Amino acid sequence: MSGLPSDQKSWTASQTVSAVAGGEISAEAVATHALQTVDKLDPQINAFTDVTADRALSEARAVDEAIARDEELPLAGVPYAVKNLFDMEGVTTRAGSQINRENAPASADSTLIAKLKGAGAILIGGLNMGEYAYDFTGENVHDGNCLNPHDMTRMIGGSSSGSGAAAAAGMVPVTLGSDTNGSIRVPSSFCGLFGLKPTYGRLSRAGSFPFVGSLDHLGPLARSAEDLALVFDVLQGPDRKDPAQADKPVLPTVPELFKGIDGLKIAVAGGYFRQKAMPEAFQAVDLIASALGAIGDIEVPEAARARAAAYVITTVEGSSLHLERIRNRPEDFDPDTRDRFISGAMVPAVWVQQAQRFRSWFRAMMRELFTHVDILLAPATPFHALPSGTKTITLDGEEMPARPNIGIFTQPISFIGLPVATVPVWLDGASLPIGVQVIAPAWREDLALRVAHHLQTTGVSSAPVAQIQ
Repeated sequence: MSGLPSDQKSWTASQTVSAVAGGEISAEAVATHALQTVDKLDPQINAFTDVTADRALSEARAVDEAIARDEELPLAGVPYAVKNLFDMEGVTTRAGSQINRENAPASADSTLIAKLKGAGAILIGGLNMGEYAYDFTGENVHDGNCLNPHDMTRMIGGSSSGSGAAAAAGMVPVTLGSDTNGSIRVPSSFCGLFGLKPTYGRLSRAGSFPFVGSLDHLGPLARSAEDLALVFDVLQGPDRKDPAQADKPVLPTVPELFKGIDGLKIAVAGGYFRQKAMPEAFQAVDLIASALGAIGDIEVPEAARARAAAYVITTVEGSSLHLERIRNRPEDFDPDTRDRFISGAMVPAVWVQQAQRFRSWFRAMMRELFTHVDILLAPATPFHALPSGTKTITLDGEEMPARPNIGIFTQPISFIGLPVATVPVWLDGASLPIGVQVIAPAWREDLALRVAHHLQTTGVSSAPVAQIQ
């Protein structure tokens, strides 16, 4: 087929839309191929917890019928899958847990799944994740660990582990994940993907299982920045079912992608964001900064305190959601997750008050900082994907627990809900990718996506499909 890679695993969402809408291939054929790819590859990777084959084929046939009627569908025939904390009609919403799988199947789709279906996308299934989204590694004692398609001895990153693996392996071109403290950006970094954490309150969370209400974001992961924009534009729009969603007009980002970076003032986040990481994290940022003509480093005051405050809010809000489960069924939790929730239940209330007051100050400070620059760059993770099971890591001569410090650079940003596009970098001689955060002011996802698209079209950033034998 003209203009398309011969291997359908390498197709992007935009290429799929063009082929299906143009009559080069049927949506049913695309869905069938995706299901066959999942059947072939997933036993090695363990990205999927649920495969919705009958639904996928039914949705695909409906798309083909709509195309025959000359209907325009912005995501015609695009296969996708979602982290299993999204409600999928007829499927139990596990949220990566043992306890939730005893619940009745969801009676309706989440808002974002309904939007994708309405745009012609095809749901292939639900994806593995860290238990109750409290994880940066991709390890799950209930569903089994999700493996990194680029190197199956390495961590995939979490908690949107299956979302990263399914897209990186080419099982689907686009996935949905959630990001509370970095759970879209971490697997994007470890898997070599483009990921978008929108502004807090931009997209509806209705029909998704919560982790930390004041920090939870939902967003897409993909192998191209254009696909992120294509999906993000469909996901936008008001939803009264989510009281936390902001009353903001839809911001079309696809038309903005091709404006390039002329006129944008881009800087590197300095200070805190230049410490406690392996050399590859800083090398990746420097490569991106050079390609974008960044003006240099800008200090982000009190970023370390922002991370600490985010920890306090995360552990307290997260634990309060699960107290009854912990009291009644402690043995059904991953012990590591359970113990973190228990510790959160014992945090003094005054700490939370202080964290929230500081949050207001930090948000105002960052708003002022963004009057001087349009984009900030920072590492997404402090290192390449670690070997699975790694417990400690030495950074700047200090031995630290690996698991929590994977999110050392993502937490201060999600703490105040700023939009971030993660871009993958393959350093010379490196066998693994690493991500860089492209951080924009609140409600300016268009700027982050413009920069990500520029980096991809100029060849600085790329997201090749993992080569799995």
